[in-house]
Amino acid sequence: MKRFVLLSILLLPLLAVPAKADTIKWVDFDVSYESMKYALDQDIATFDQEKHIPWIDTLALAACRTGGKCGLASVKQAVADLKQDRSVEELLGGVYKYYDYYHKAYTAALGGLVGSYAIEKDGEWVPAYGLKAFSPIAAGYGYSHCDDFGVARSFGFNRKHLGNDLMGSLGTPVVAVEGGVVEAMGWNRYGGWRVGIRSFDSKRYYYYAHLQKDTPFAPGLEEGDIVEAGDLIGFMGRTGYSDKENVNNIETVHLHFGLELVFDESQKECNSEIWIDVYNIVRLLSSHRSSIRKTADGWERVYPYQDLDGETLALKGNC
Repeated sequence: MKRFVLLSILLLPLLAVPAKADTIKWVDFDVSYESMKYALDQDIATFDQEKHIPWIDTLALAACRTGGKCGLASVKQAVADLKQDRSVEELLGGVYKYYDYYHKAYTAALGGLVGSYAIEKDGEWVPAYGLKAFSPIAAGYGYSHCDDFGVARSFGFNRKHLGNDLMGSLGTPVVAVEGGVVEAMGWNRYGGWRVGIRSFDSKRYYYYAHLQKDTPFAPGLEEGDIVEAGDLIGFMGRTGYSDKENVNNIETVHLHFGLELVFDESQKECNSEIWIDVYNIVRLLSSHRSSIRKTADGWERVYPYQDLDGETLALKGNC
């Protein structure tokens, strides 16, 4: 992990930009695991072909036709249509006016999950294209979850659950789903020990909460650090629901994993935050898990990782 010393300088221009009239105010992310998986598989399969079909293009096209439901049949039809020599505007006709919204919304939600990366194996870097994000639970550790987004919560005040709870064992290693900057870290009366990581493009804020009592965080992790996708960030626990720090007031050991979309900085830390249901995203990422091992010197990744996409490399080059 590298210290992100220019974080405040880089964020100042964002904070100075006023909210635009067309800023997206809400995203009802209702894309099934099956639809995302099919669109992803087609994206990967066509990556080296002349007619590459990015999965976000597919999902946005299907969403225009279904009002955002994106059923598998509509996604398969979208892929077939995108393989034709016709523009998206021609394919959609009168509903093309919705395409920009869905494309921006899905880019915000999924834009950092797929791309080019490399894994070091046997001393050599092996490049690949596909899922470059990881499950929040390290490889070799069991967990269970269900779609609990929106379920009622009462501690502090009546509210809805804005994440996905992954039930597991105390001390289970938790990793960064996507690379980014550690934006928040420490105690929160609701989430207990928690870490908040902002994606490199600033559109996604990942929230990992209820981390382990006494040793919640990866050794050496600090606010402002840059982490790679799959890096160890903490350990599963049951802290939270207390104004006093380092208290276990959550009944069941689990990770609360949330994803906030940020289209404008004015939407952060306010009553207009946009949190989406990540249950199906977690299902999608379950096939891609980071291998973490403990050594005499601490914790390390079994297979070192490097993001090969330009935006990430350019940002890290400023550090």
